[in-house]
Amino acid sequence: MLQVYLVRHGETVWNAARRIQGQSDSPLTEKGEQQAHQVGERVKSLGITHVIASDLGRTRRTAEIIADACGCEVTLDARLRELDMGCLEQRELDHLTAEEESWRKALVDGTEGGRIPDGESMQELATRMHAALNTLRALPEGSRPLVVSHGMALGALVSTILGLPAHAERRLRLRNCSLSRVDYQQSAWLAPGWIVEMAGDISHLDAPALDELQR
Repeated sequence: MLQVYLVRHGETVWNAARRIQGQSDSPLTEKGEQQAHQVGERVKSLGITHVIASDLGRTRRTAEIIADACGCEVTLDARLRELDMGCLEQRELDHLTAEEESWRKALVDGTEGGRIPDGESMQELATRMHAALNTLRALPEGSRPLVVSHGMALGALVSTILGLPAHAERRLRLRNCSLSRVDYQQSAWLAPGWIVEMAGDISHLDAPALDELQR
């Protein structure tokens, strides 16, 4: 059985300011750095052998802190990037027009094929996230990888493993530096392949971040 741990990046300046990031970037806040150290302490005894991260700065920095705690190197994979949010990237949530807000809501309210102009659909996001996850099946026997990615990206991955369509209503909360785990297995009482063992655990954090999912 292959166990893969999943971590969302630490809190960023734009998370705290309620700005849309997508594939644009902003640095971790002091709180975000602290969260990354806390999740590193949580996982350092789990035998992590590989740390794989989105190539965006906020995930790369989170991964570096975790990898240092685990004694691993960081490998970057652009397929683990956040959803491309097109023309709304870098915009403040509280200053969107009604039409712009309708584009954003279509990503989370179950609208099939919803997308922000010049951005990705949830299906496109889920497809590349699954491709990145399945690559890990080629790691040597006994490997225990940890993936650092983003809220929408990890939510799409976990939800579709559970059998939901990629465009399904978004009901899985993955806070900054939350810890999840998916396993590739064969079981008499579970469907073969990827299953969800744990999702969104923040018991290692001393306080949740003030990101856009909490408000």
